[in-house]
Amino acid sequence: MHGNDPEARGGRPRRRPDILFADRGYDHDKYRRLLRQRGIRPAIAERGQPHGTGLGTFRWGVERMISWLHGFRRPRIRWERRDDNYEAFLGIAVGLITHRHVQKLS
Repeated sequence: MHGNDPEARGGRPRRRPDILFADRGYDHDKYRRLLRQRGIRPAIAERGQPHGTGLGTFRWGVERMISWLHGFRRPRIRWERRDDNYEAFLGIAVGLITHRHVQKLS
């Protein structure tokens, strides 16, 4: 019986990351301790400290765009079964968002 033999299991072997990046919501000793016990180095942003990487600016823009896309019911609920139809409606929504943005600028 090979129930506990890792070589006998199917699929690729499990891998763990060397470093785990996380945002300020996970800034707690409990999470850092759990990661270290598993041999993973935590790279968790500390609360109240500026991160200085500039990643928040880009992330904010992406989240804003996603919220604008959710303003359109059809892509948000995803009635379409086929991916190409869904992507077409996403394209229409992005086009309308861009058109509205350009109108505001001019």
